[in-house]
Amino acid sequence: MKRYLTPFIAVASCLFSVGSAAPVRPIDAVLSSETSRNFTVLDERRIAAVKASLKKKEATYAPYYQDALKAADKQLTGKLTSVVTKTQTPPSGDKHDYLSLAPYWWPDPAKADGLPWIRKDGQVNPLTRGDNVDQPAKDAMFKRAETLATAWYFSDDRKYAQRAVEVLQTWFINPETKMNPNLNFGQGVPGVSTGRGFGIIEFTGVIDLTTTIEMLRQGNALDPKTDAGLVSWLTEYVNWLQTGKLALEEKATMNNHGTWYDAQVVAILLFLKRDAEAKAVLESTTKKRIDHQLDADGSQPEELSRTKSLSYSIMNLNAFTHLSYFGKLLNVDLWNYKNPKGGSIQKAYEFLQPYAEGKANWTREQLGDLAPELDKLRRLFVDAGSMMNKTDYCAFASSVRDKNSTSRLTRPCE
Repeated sequence: MKRYLTPFIAVASCLFSVGSAAPVRPIDAVLSSETSRNFTVLDERRIAAVKASLKKKEATYAPYYQDALKAADKQLTGKLTSVVTKTQTPPSGDKHDYLSLAPYWWPDPAKADGLPWIRKDGQVNPLTRGDNVDQPAKDAMFKRAETLATAWYFSDDRKYAQRAVEVLQTWFINPETKMNPNLNFGQGVPGVSTGRGFGIIEFTGVIDLTTTIEMLRQGNALDPKTDAGLVSWLTEYVNWLQTGKLALEEKATMNNHGTWYDAQVVAILLFLKRDAEAKAVLESTTKKRIDHQLDADGSQPEELSRTKSLSYSIMNLNAFTHLSYFGKLLNVDLWNYKNPKGGSIQKAYEFLQPYAEGKANWTREQLGDLAPELDKLRRLFVDAGSMMNKTDYCAFASSVRDKNSTSRLTRPCE
């Protein structure tokens, strides 16, 4: 679960571009009724300004553009995988069903057959990875499609779009290879359950999928039949999220799982132009999550109790930041909302800021190397700076180690 145990990296990097030759308007001005909403997660005016600067041969974004093209070139060849290529068959007997195993569960050494598996929080069992399950192929698919679509949007080179469409058709459209629009067999635990609601967090990349589709729509690179098929798949999937037994169990969780559940549902509803439903989620369910999850000092008790306390605090706050951005689109002010305890999303940033600045040492339990997590935290501050017009947060970009992240093309930060 690399992609989901850390901040949503594909979206969470942006560029600190003070003095950029491609000026952009403050985000509060952009996200208004005049916004065309061709993009769900990205600010169309900002990325259009980046593209315009590239066409003018300006140097501000050129290094990131070249990195984007190099990354996309690597995705132009090679075999495309889908859910049917895994070696293990789901309990349904249908390889079109997504299958994964809970990462922190291990065979019980006290049992001859190891069943039922037992939980070791934060310790990934290698048996839950590999070709026997769908998660690695799914992660590669989301990354491949987004990388190619990004290259298409900024270069107008149709070879990238054509390959991206092939990737999407293979996973979501073609009858022989497509995934069924549910996660009934996600994060199963041998001897315990064939599937759990916790598996839904593995599909958080669906938020990126909206961007991929929207980029391919620019210049009519996405043919109508494929476009309609993707819309149909997402419609069925969000219906499952809203009605499926396991999905409703995930919705009821009051930690990062529930927050990312909301982010998936709201992003898809916005993509489908079902704004009233998306707004209802933010005004009811998401506000309740803020009430429960954020203490007066901005700490996140549900995440601090984990063996990867910083990782999960970052990850959960990232989801809340996306939901705040969606709230801007729908006139639901989650960014300034304070719960009865005095806790808020901004307070959560204040709680973590001393660690991002290196002014305090993280002393709570955190398995693994702390340094990469602190770098992810700084990236999250930069992302929030772009999304919520917090210019002081943008300053963290100067200390982010992966300064050549190609996603900085899509989230320029002032």
